[in-house]
Amino acid sequence: EKPELTGPEALAAIVVGYEIAGRAGIALHATVSDYHTSGAWNSLGVAAVAARLLSLDDDQLRHAFGIAEYHGPRSQMMREIATPTMLHDGSGMGALVGLSAAVLAEAGFAGAPAITVEAPEVAAHWDDLGLFWQMTRQYIKPYPVCRWAHAAIDATRALCLQHGLRPEDIRKVHVNSFHYAATLFAGMPDTTSKAQYSLPFAVATMIHYGRIGVEHISGSGLRDAAVADLLKRVEVNEAAKHSDRFPAGRWADVQIETVDGRQLESGDVHARGGPEAPFSEDDIVAKYIEFASPVLGSTRAAAIRDGILGLTDADHRFSEVTALVYDPPGGQGSHAA
Repeated sequence: EKPELTGPEALAAIVVGYEIAGRAGIALHATVSDYHTSGAWNSLGVAAVAARLLSLDDDQLRHAFGIAEYHGPRSQMMREIATPTMLHDGSGMGALVGLSAAVLAEAGFAGAPAITVEAPEVAAHWDDLGLFWQMTRQYIKPYPVCRWAHAAIDATRALCLQHGLRPEDIRKVHVNSFHYAATLFAGMPDTTSKAQYSLPFAVATMIHYGRIGVEHISGSGLRDAAVADLLKRVEVNEAAKHSDRFPAGRWADVQIETVDGRQLESGDVHARGGPEAPFSEDDIVAKYIEFASPVLGSTRAAAIRDGILGLTDADHRFSEVTALVYDPPGGQGSHAA
């Protein structure tokens, strides 16, 4: 524990983690043939955060990266897409590996070099470290489903809002997106894992409810007859133009045929929430409150919001936020509603 850790120090550590993880992920994608999950590279980001907080020296940091990369789970992404489970990209195991790597390096365990950091063929991905910030390229997901589906959801959402479409107005929805988006689960999901990896289900949910919340991808939402009926009208195909722009961009276009014979087209749409179509701070806070309040209570959720927004204050202690996040509901510091 680091009770004296300030808000700015905590934010700096988080930025370091994103910078290292993002670059390691890009380097790995560029040098291997398999499509691996984020656990393969978020282990290096977590190792970087832990190394900074532990004040490891350069040699220890180098070994922490080597240990994290070697032990990190290079899990098969498309296996998770083909059969959605609760393994979710190996991210949890990657975080565990990253933390243990820093502790091992501190104790003198040797693990260097990390190929995704030190190999000559990946040097271009690290040359602008400290000049170009990967942190500015991150995105906020407006929906609790796979990011690959978001462009199609946003294109559908825009058409429904623009033309005032109701479910009964729609005969057919044609979605064109990049290859990996087109491989997402196609049927009516019977588990929340499948729901989070289903593009047609997400599009149908957006049409019917105008939003996608946790209640739609779990519990009775998985047995929603109205959404199941709409899902039958959603067709998804790969478009070469969108595949060519992946992974630099996540694009889709949607055409909706209405029962009265109209052909409505969205044009090319990029998923919202990132630098291509950014959210305002108000948008981000609203998303957080929407998802946190039902679980934590409005008072505690608001206290966490205020604590996070106050992290830039030099006098702020990060422990004030962690107490709000980790204390059990009703316990000291919980601020339960």
